[in-house]
Amino acid sequence: MDVRGVDAAGCERFAVSLPHGLDPAVTAYDLGFVVERPIDAYRDAAGELVLRFAVRPRGDEIRPSQRPAGRDVGLTLASGEEPITRQRIAAYAIVVSEWGLLATQYSSRTAVDGRWGMPGGGIDPGEKPGAAVVREVHEETAQDVELGSLVAVQTSHWVGRSPGGHAEDFHAVRLVYRASCPEPGEPVVLDVGGTTANARWVPLPGWRSISWTANWREALERLLPRGAASE
Repeated sequence: MDVRGVDAAGCERFAVSLPHGLDPAVTAYDLGFVVERPIDAYRDAAGELVLRFAVRPRGDEIRPSQRPAGRDVGLTLASGEEPITRQRIAAYAIVVSEWGLLATQYSSRTAVDGRWGMPGGGIDPGEKPGAAVVREVHEETAQDVELGSLVAVQTSHWVGRSPGGHAEDFHAVRLVYRASCPEPGEPVVLDVGGTTANARWVPLPGWRSISWTANWREALERLLPRGAASE
C-alpha cells in the first residue's frame, strides 16, 4: 500500500510504500509531517492501493506512539521455522441506523473469540476499498449500507499463528468508514464458518454494554456521535 500526504493547498508532499509494521502517522512524522485526518483510499491506474492523508509540516510535535509488535501467548516456533511476513489491508464500517449501532462478534477462528467489533474484512485483489466494506458488511450481517467517508485508519502488528496454523509476522491496516443503513433488519451472518460468529444491533445509548476489543472500544469513543459517546 502507498501512503501519500496532501497539504492544505492540495499539493502532494510525499508518496511512499507503508513500511511493514508501521502506522501511517509514524511514517508521515518520520518524513517531516503530521497527519491531520485521512482523506480517501482508492486504487491507482496500476491497481495498487493508495491511502491519502491531509498533512501539515511537522513542528515540535512528539512522534506518535508506535506499539511494539505483540506476540501470541505460548507461541513456539519449530526448529528453522520463520514467521511469514504478511501485511493485510481491510475495510470496516461504523454503521448506524434507527436500530442503533451494528456490531459483529468474533469467532473462535480469531484470537479475540467472543469479543465484538465492527463489520468488515479483507480487501480482495483488485477490489476497491469502498466496494470491499459494503460487500463485507452484507456477508457478515445481511445489511445493505450506504457508505460515508473514511474517518480513521488503525494498525496493529503481532507475531502469531494464523487460523491455518502458519506462523506469521502480521501487520494489519484497517480502513474505517462511516455508513448508514436506511432499511435495517435482523442481522444474519451469511458467511458461516468464518471469523464472524454473530451480529446484532446495539442501542446507541448502551453501546458500552458489550465486550468490545480494545481497538474498537478506543475507536468508538472517538468516532461515535457525541451524545452516544457521553453516556
